[in-house]
Amino acid sequence: MTPQKKPKRPLRQRFALTLQFVSKRRHMRSLPGNPPESIAILAKERYGDCIMLTPLIAELRRAYPDLSIYIIAFNRMIFEFFTTDPNVTAVYHTKKSYGRYIKNVLLKKFDLLFNPKDHPSSSFLLQTLLIRARYKVSHFNSYHEGLYDHLIKLAPDTHESLRNLALLTVLNPSAHPQCMPYLPPMPVSTETAAFLKTVEADKYIGINISAGHSGGHRTVRQWSELIEMFRDKTFVIFSSPDDLEEKRALEQLHTNICQSPATRNLYEVGEIVKKLKILITPDTSLVHIASCFNTPLIGLYRKSLVDHSQFGPLSALQESILSPTPNVVDIDTQSIATALSRVLKTLNT
Repeated sequence: MTPQKKPKRPLRQRFALTLQFVSKRRHMRSLPGNPPESIAILAKERYGDCIMLTPLIAELRRAYPDLSIYIIAFNRMIFEFFTTDPNVTAVYHTKKSYGRYIKNVLLKKFDLLFNPKDHPSSSFLLQTLLIRARYKVSHFNSYHEGLYDHLIKLAPDTHESLRNLALLTVLNPSAHPQCMPYLPPMPVSTETAAFLKTVEADKYIGINISAGHSGGHRTVRQWSELIEMFRDKTFVIFSSPDDLEEKRALEQLHTNICQSPATRNLYEVGEIVKKLKILITPDTSLVHIASCFNTPLIGLYRKSLVDHSQFGPLSALQESILSPTPNVVDIDTQSIATALSRVLKTLNT
């Protein structure tokens, strides 16, 4: 009989308690009045989280033009995401190029360190301890006490972008930051560039068939039923590399789907999304990519209030459909069709 793995949360909590015990305790205090010269931001590990971090980065750059902004990444994809961001001074990977990381991060002293997580994370708390900073900020959690100089207290259902922007009010209580995410520029392939030239703005309806978590995937048959209900509309299908076969299958099944190349990065996806009339997607990073361009959106969510309240769409015109179960496959196709008809009607009035 295979032994069951111990749950991660108790282990993380015990690790946090250990750090609280062995580290020099920090006491809540006010930030010094001088404008900060440098900040190290610990970036979460998913694309959607990082897109929701960009409003903070943009506002920091606007409020403090000379501020050095350093992003600390914990995996390759997030490292690459921020590497091309013109608002960022430098990006460092905690698990690669150790010499560079030690020299430019661990041997340096920053004015600020910001941990955007509101729960104990072993890797984030360890870096909080290792990275030297005059002032360390995170969100309130009993396991964060003593490790930070300031803990931000917000309502549990506060949107992720606003949770990040709350750092601005720590720096300047009278700040009124703008909540507008963006995508750092990235290379566009020859195939995607050629496709973009053929895409007429506000004509196509996008469907993303991929999901970033369990319970977010619908079947080819379900998507096919929706497309059949709107034969007078033209669709573009998005997918991750893992679902490329399903994307190609849908493109072959329906003449009102415009065949499109496989996208190679989020920027390519964004270049297409900003031209769409509407995007339909499960709760993935594409929700937040649509927010970057205020593209009208229909979001499909599992039965989880946290998913929608903290990571919901920011597009001005949007509809969210919550599944009655933890799986979006259980959302009735007719309810998606009805929402699509409503959004189309709004756009046409």
